[in-house]
Amino acid sequence: MRRMNETRPFRPDIGAGRLAPDKLAGNFSDIHPPLEQHEALVEADRCYFCYDAPCMTACPTSIDIPLFIREIQAGNPTGAAKTILSANILGGMCARVCPTETLCEEVCVREVGEGKPVKIGLLQRYATDHLMEAGEHPFTRAEPTGRTIAVVGAGPSGLSCAHRLALHGHDVTLFDARPKPGGLNEYGIAAYKATEQFAQREVDFILSIGGITLETGKALGRDIHLADLRRDYDAVFLGLGLAGVNALGAEGETSSGSADAVAWIADLRQTTDLANLPVGRRVVVIGGGMTAVDAAVQAKALGAEEVTIAYRRGQDAMNASAYEQEIAQTRGVQIRCHLQPKSILAEGGHVRGIELERTRVEDGRLAGTGETVTIEADQIFKAIGQSFLPDGLDDESDGIALERGRIRVDAERRTSLKGVWAGGDCIFEGEDLTVVAVEDGKVAAESIHAALAAENGLGARIAGVMSDAVEALTPGRI
Repeated sequence: MRRMNETRPFRPDIGAGRLAPDKLAGNFSDIHPPLEQHEALVEADRCYFCYDAPCMTACPTSIDIPLFIREIQAGNPTGAAKTILSANILGGMCARVCPTETLCEEVCVREVGEGKPVKIGLLQRYATDHLMEAGEHPFTRAEPTGRTIAVVGAGPSGLSCAHRLALHGHDVTLFDARPKPGGLNEYGIAAYKATEQFAQREVDFILSIGGITLETGKALGRDIHLADLRRDYDAVFLGLGLAGVNALGAEGETSSGSADAVAWIADLRQTTDLANLPVGRRVVVIGGGMTAVDAAVQAKALGAEEVTIAYRRGQDAMNASAYEQEIAQTRGVQIRCHLQPKSILAEGGHVRGIELERTRVEDGRLAGTGETVTIEADQIFKAIGQSFLPDGLDDESDGIALERGRIRVDAERRTSLKGVWAGGDCIFEGEDLTVVAVEDGKVAAESIHAALAAENGLGARIAGVMSDAVEALTPGRI
């Protein structure tokens, strides 16, 4: 890496079309090619079908993993997909983006005993892809109950909640501030993890249950208001995600060439031609999570020559899993640890490098050493976490309770406001995982359904609908 040279005229090198189209296509091809039928059968045969399956316990949505693998082994991928989707309606995307290496596959008996787990994620994808390609929704909506629910946010938690409520016969209006539904799955995941417009195809599949009206370009607090939703609908679910981006707090942060990694990934996901997306020749990403890895790997895939992830603690403390770190390193990204940003160096209003201070851990706390290093860069991405913006929640006279900056909920995802539930990243202790958000939406939907069933005059009829729907979702009956 070249050193900063103050005597040389500075010219930022950010450009598009650094790589030939075929090279770009290869760099952004599916990171995990799907299993062929024979491969899936061989892999399914490796499962021990544990009675007290630790993999099922490790799955936030409690998918019956031994059952769906046995169904694949028996030559019934459609049945396997129904088992998966009865617990996780976004099972197709989760098969692509879940950190299975730290969830189901980490506790697989094969992993514990042999260091080589059953490829649960790829088997899940094999089954769900098979069913989605058939073009038919596997579940039948219950008879309409006449009840209406507003779901704000068409990300994983909102989609999960909307689908489960529609399945129970309720009418759902699904609002989202962006032009397209999908949330993180559409705008925030690396393009090589969800290829061929899979996020939108999965949304179409979910909406095909019926009973869900989608309204995009509707932001809470701007176009729709919580007080109105509470008045006009029988229940409200908030799946607002995290719209805020944490600042570095470093000098020169607003210089041209310094950007939010989340916004940049969203732009990349929405571009129709990767060859037209500009990237720096030398890129530095600040952060240690999945977003940092996704930004760094994709910058390299676009043709950046030098890409560095700078993280303030040791590599074992990074939020990105060891597997994700390996992806970055094998694709040419350098990971440098114990470095925290001090100032962004700019010339003519544009980034030319970043000064970082070396750190160490003293008595469990991070401390600066006073020693600094400088990395030359044309482009710097900030990926140090996101925050919840309570836009649209302050128009309620009694307010909605927050805890540590996020919405406080109980075990059933009920908020402090009557008739309002919430889930996903916007809630306190919410995790930045698609599968956890899906579970939040599912739990909230069942709680909403039960609350409606308990109301006067509707208990018996809705309880009957609930019983029918639950029976239809029971693995082994579908």
